[in-house]
Amino acid sequence: MQLKRENLSPTKVKLTITTDQKVLDDTKQHVLGELGATVKVPGFRAGKAPAKMLEKQLDQNVLQAEVLEHAVNRSYAGAVQQEKLRPIAPPQISITKFVPFTTLEFVAELETVGDIKLADYKKIKLAPAKVSITAKDVDAVLADLLSRAAEREGVKRAAKTGDEATIDFKGVDAKTKEAIAGADGQGYPLILGSNSFIPGFEDNIIGMKVDEEKAFTLTFPKDYGVASLQNRKVTFTVTVKKLEALTEPKLDDAFAAKVGPFKTLADLKKDVKSQLTIERERQAKQAFENELLETLAAKSTIALPDSLLDEEIERMEDEEKRNLAYRGQTWQEHLDEEKVTAEEHHEKQRPVAELRVKAGLVLSEVAEKEQLTVTPEELEVRLQLLKGQYTDAAMQTELDNPDNRRDIMNRILAEKAIAKLTEYAAKASKAKA
Repeated sequence: MQLKRENLSPTKVKLTITTDQKVLDDTKQHVLGELGATVKVPGFRAGKAPAKMLEKQLDQNVLQAEVLEHAVNRSYAGAVQQEKLRPIAPPQISITKFVPFTTLEFVAELETVGDIKLADYKKIKLAPAKVSITAKDVDAVLADLLSRAAEREGVKRAAKTGDEATIDFKGVDAKTKEAIAGADGQGYPLILGSNSFIPGFEDNIIGMKVDEEKAFTLTFPKDYGVASLQNRKVTFTVTVKKLEALTEPKLDDAFAAKVGPFKTLADLKKDVKSQLTIERERQAKQAFENELLETLAAKSTIALPDSLLDEEIERMEDEEKRNLAYRGQTWQEHLDEEKVTAEEHHEKQRPVAELRVKAGLVLSEVAEKEQLTVTPEELEVRLQLLKGQYTDAAMQTELDNPDNRRDIMNRILAEKAIAKLTEYAAKASKAKA
């Protein structure tokens, strides 16, 4: 195969490919074998006729078209592998010369990930956050357990701290009176004094009675999780539907035995601390790996096609739309709250999308530089573990799908690359200390 490469841009490549005779001969024999299985040649069983006799029976236009398509695909794949390209979409193919079965020349233009300049990942100094569980953390879990186990008794008096009030509520913009998505609820159980709502909300419920309605205006905190609600004045209308006094059990050995296989309260506290430690360590490990990967991606340089970034942005926005729909808010309402157009929102996501795409690519580059591989045995072990988790027959069959097997293998390879980065980060941090 003769190959000429021309870089039209950092992310667009033009390949001029001349296929050699051996590829054309092999491709022709392959196509004859495929077509021969369905063509009847007098005196021979299907698929058993000699190639020359079979060729005479075939429509030459069909044969030439099939050979052309197969030869182009095979030669293009070889060229991409030879040039170590990372195409992001099918190429645009132009046949410039084709003499059936003897000469084939074509041009392939393709978008590809450009050059990757990987930062020195062996020198990134980063360590996971240290995890510590305090007595206050354990007490918070125990308080939640006591609250869940509390006896509830309906009361007709005014609500007070410690009661559980079941409420209907609705929030509207204090100025425009427009409804705010996600600021309403029906039959919501709220323990007064739990501080689970924004400051001031529960204070306004205290003193209310069953079937009483009350309206009050609050300002959302400036650091509230939903950006569109930060510093926003909202008028809530609340109706108390049910009010119950809570009588919590005594926190002692008997309570510990009731909530689990514990002989003493000390055993329960020890288990709570252990579970909290496991969860916090998992969170710390995930946060560390994300930061490590983002640091490497930010320090590395990769020429990325705009179309690849646009696809990632679309995935991000689709996920955001699903979350909004779950909260009962439309996409347009969200854009209006953010005071941006759809195009402006799209562009705002570009830096994050670029970091995400780069993160995946630098992981692949690390795996290649470190010569990491996944053995067939490792893949089979992971597949068996997944099949143990998903007992549904259809899901187990899906796991054996070649595309899914390839995805799982890539996931294992990514895990190995992350582990290698973690190893280097630990050495770099230790050397710094």
